[in-house]
Amino acid sequence: MAKLSDLKTLLAAAPRRKPASARRATASAAPCQAAAANELNMAKAFADVRPLPPGNRARHAKPKPPSTPMQRIADDRAALEASKYGSEPSPSSWDVGQEQDDHQTFLRSGLGADVLVKLRRGQWVVQGELDMHGLTSVEARDALADFLAQARARGWRCVRVIHGKGLSSPNREPVLKAKARRWLSQRDDVLAYCEAQAHAGGGGAVLVLLKATAA
Repeated sequence: MAKLSDLKTLLAAAPRRKPASARRATASAAPCQAAAANELNMAKAFADVRPLPPGNRARHAKPKPPSTPMQRIADDRAALEASKYGSEPSPSSWDVGQEQDDHQTFLRSGLGADVLVKLRRGQWVVQGELDMHGLTSVEARDALADFLAQARARGWRCVRVIHGKGLSSPNREPVLKAKARRWLSQRDDVLAYCEAQAHAGGGGAVLVLLKATAA
């Protein structure tokens, strides 16, 4: 039978084991210590690294390409193909007195009938308009001349002239309507005209195609 002194000797010689809670704490701390060690090592490795100095080249913003008016280019091309007339309107073409015929359409001699078809269908975008409501015949004639001159100066190809249907005229006769269309047909710079569609004035307005302006 072992003596008490022998048991004390064995206990003293046996390795002491840590409690389970202490073992778990040590295991969980190990990854944190490893990560900290890695960061310290990286900091030491890159301690002498310096960022490159900025370049001495100026950075210029690239200019945006100018917008191209595709519709206007198409209008110009179509008008150039349709127009073969380069002379300016002569004063004699504005003779007063031959203004009673009420034509719904007009097409300059030498142009194909497809020009009127394209004009009716909106091939050319309307770039300006003149409203002659309330004007006397003399005022309307002058206003139309000024408007067409302005349109030519701006390079417009298609315009709308609103002459009204004559509903407020004496006897409800469309006098200005007939006059305006006669004046337009006498202009050398007018290639064609046709009545506007219902939503754009109908019988009270005409779409006018002007000759192309020389470059």
